[in-house]
Amino acid sequence: CTVDSEVALRVGGDFFFDPQPGDSPVKLVLIAGGVGINPLFSMLLHIADLHGYQESKGNGYKMGTVKLYYSAKNTSELLFKKNILGLMNAFPGKITCRFHVTQQRSQICKELQPHVSGK
Repeated sequence: CTVDSEVALRVGGDFFFDPQPGDSPVKLVLIAGGVGINPLFSMLLHIADLHGYQESKGNGYKMGTVKLYYSAKNTSELLFKKNILGLMNAFPGKITCRFHVTQQRSQICKELQPHVSGK
């Protein structure tokens, strides 16, 4: 986003992401903390499917970029972290994630280091 960008914000509740082939592409920012990643991870998998379908078939919904911001106490509490890293590797520049840890006591593994910030 840039200054004066219009954004829609939804917190909790019943929500989903189900774009149709004729819809305009959107850029998504997903923000999760702890186990709140569950519904957003499902959305992320759906987004990866949309990217994969677009790349293989060349039609369907053209997905914009997705940025996931995900916070937990430490890296061991980051659910689905290996799956999320796999999605970032499969769709570089299209799916990105920034992990944030608030109480990390041990060394962060090399695979996660470029994507993790702390307090």
